[in-house]
Amino acid sequence: MANMKKLLIIFTFLLANKIEAKTFFAFPFSITQNISEEQKIEKLINYIEKSEALFIRNGTEYPAKEAADHLRMKRKKAGNKVKTAKDFIDLIASKSSMSGEAYKMKFKNGATINTRDMLNNELRKIDK
Repeated sequence: MANMKKLLIIFTFLLANKIEAKTFFAFPFSITQNISEEQKIEKLINYIEKSEALFIRNGTEYPAKEAADHLRMKRKKAGNKVKTAKDFIDLIASKSSMSGEAYKMKFKNGATINTRDMLNNELRKIDK
């Protein structure tokens, strides 16, 4: 019975992550998923969008959804200037291109942190 539960968990994981069973069982110790830089960028934007933080841009606070929309718009305008998630953080998501002022995130407890720091930390998690 315990083995059946383990198999059910494994197959649920495989289905959820769209991994072929033959790949999983052939290489059981390397289950890393390689994701593209574009996927990493979208994960970073989703991180901001799903956060409960306010996004401070040029001294004005914006809800997370508006911040994510703004970053997607900037990303689209940047085109092929942004090749990696690190480029995205450094060139798009860290500061205003108009004023040069750093973007910040303000949390419910009042703590405020530079968006660059938050996204670099999140990117490290994605890359693990």
